[in-house]
Amino acid sequence: MLFNSLEFFLFLPIVFVLYWFVMHKHLKLQNFLVLVASYVFYGWWDYRFLSLIALSTVVDYFIGLSIHNTNDKSVKKRWLVLSMLFNLGLLGFFKYYNFFIDSWVDLLGSVGYTVENTWTLQVVLPVGISFYTFQTMSYSIDIYRNQLKPTKDFVAFAAFVSFFPQLVAGPIERASNLLPQMLQKRTFDKKLSVKGIELIIWGMFKKVVIADSLAPIVNDIFNNYTEFSGGTLITGALFFAFQIYCDFSGYSDIAIGTARLFGFDLMTNFNFPYFSRSIGEFWRKWHISLSTWFRDYLYIPLGGSRVSKLKGIRNVFAIFLVSGFWHGANWTFIAWGGIHALLFIPSFVLGTNRRHLDDSTAQKNIALFLKNAGQILFTFSMVTIAWVFFRANTISDAFQYLGRITSLKFDGLSFINIYDWLLVLTLIGLDYVRFKKYKIHVLIWIVMIIAIIGSLNREMQSEFIYFQF
Repeated sequence: MLFNSLEFFLFLPIVFVLYWFVMHKHLKLQNFLVLVASYVFYGWWDYRFLSLIALSTVVDYFIGLSIHNTNDKSVKKRWLVLSMLFNLGLLGFFKYYNFFIDSWVDLLGSVGYTVENTWTLQVVLPVGISFYTFQTMSYSIDIYRNQLKPTKDFVAFAAFVSFFPQLVAGPIERASNLLPQMLQKRTFDKKLSVKGIELIIWGMFKKVVIADSLAPIVNDIFNNYTEFSGGTLITGALFFAFQIYCDFSGYSDIAIGTARLFGFDLMTNFNFPYFSRSIGEFWRKWHISLSTWFRDYLYIPLGGSRVSKLKGIRNVFAIFLVSGFWHGANWTFIAWGGIHALLFIPSFVLGTNRRHLDDSTAQKNIALFLKNAGQILFTFSMVTIAWVFFRANTISDAFQYLGRITSLKFDGLSFINIYDWLLVLTLIGLDYVRFKKYKIHVLIWIVMIIAIIGSLNREMQSEFIYFQF
């Protein structure tokens, strides 16, 4: 079920009424309703894949209890390894099986061996599998580390794993944050619900008004890049940067806002990343639930920055390359991760990667204003170049796309679609208002709602980009 679908606009109020007006006195019934609603929400795409969520839930529920109930460290470790093998095996088969087979066949072909590829399968990627497998796996890891005690409430745990607002595309929630909320009594909070509705409206505006308007232009430019001028190719890259931001952060906003309607507080997943002054700051603000997951469960266990510089560089490359590979079974994503590693390494070596830990870009004078503006523009430019690899079909296409920009005579940006440029400028303005925590006037909210309704009539069933990951 899509957030931007008629089915969801019927589904949400029905669940909301049952949750707060029928089952509000019974926590277990509320959790059971959340569980059933989540399975209905996910099963709307393909009910067959519900078995994977159910299996993942059962396996990690019992593994969590098994880890906690033994004092033997070797036994604990075996249970943890089993959890990781199961979750990574599930993810690896459905998401990466064909990629590894195709890559192996291509490698043999490149050294002169002709191999007929009969091993690939028609494997369908289950929506959201990259998200809920990481969520359940971190549950077992946290119990193994004695950072979390397992719950014996199976319904609450199952509701945590399948919580429908964030099930398909995050945020990737930690059990230490979401599970306790499942286990405690919840009361209706009007202020929290109002903030939730505002987030839903803002997320829907970014998705259906901006991202879906930019998508056809981006697709046309990237699919036919050899036919366009350098200025148009730059426009395509810029539009994709804003498309993927509005699409993905829009989903996160809707998910967090929807969760608040039911009394849950999910972690922030985007914190105005395009106002970042460095690559390090960008990654502290972009897809925060994933970047912190890799930090806590990969980077720090490898030694983080507490090791020698050489090993530290190795760790940086590991986390960025794995992050790229997490996004999809294509070398373009690995290249995208590698580019970000290369952009991050200089500040890591110089020890400046922890600058800009504050969210403020306040200017005390014109010199500081120009410095911040220059850093933001440079960071955004580097991120946009990397996005070309993320969006391109192959690494070769990405290099050719960028090569044509530099080799062709620059004829200015393409302003054929002036409406879409106005949307981008509107986004930047509204994002800046929210970044500065200024209050948005009620008339602007009304205009956004009208724009959303108009855009839904135009394109009702546009999927979110991160559904493919």
